[in-house]
Amino acid sequence: MSDIHITRHHALGLAVARKLAFKWAEAAEQEFDMECVYEEGKTSDVVSFKRTGAHGELKVSKDKFVLDAHLGFLLAAFRHRIETEIVHNLDLLLAHEEPAKAFDKVVTKRAATRKTHKKKA
Repeated sequence: MSDIHITRHHALGLAVARKLAFKWAEAAEQEFDMECVYEEGKTSDVVSFKRTGAHGELKVSKDKFVLDAHLGFLLAAFRHRIETEIVHNLDLLLAHEEPAKAFDKVVTKRAATRKTHKKKA
């Protein structure tokens, strides 16, 4: 059996991290046919996931995500590709929820686009 271990630190707090973990679980169910069970705790949560050939947990706390996955024999051959996809998806999820800075960039870009369109009209 092949193992994947990924840790991502964040400064989002537990409430926002919970929302992200729930989104992650929904995406895992839809995109990868995973069966996910979300267990909420006082100081951390655990998302257990499984499907044929793979199972694991995503532990969520106020300052980090820790994912441990175990791949069966057939999926072990694709370990690096699977790990890369998980890292990409988790980083993307965290990037979209970073407060203020990311949002400010989007708002500034939209405002600049609107000014350009008004000048042409």
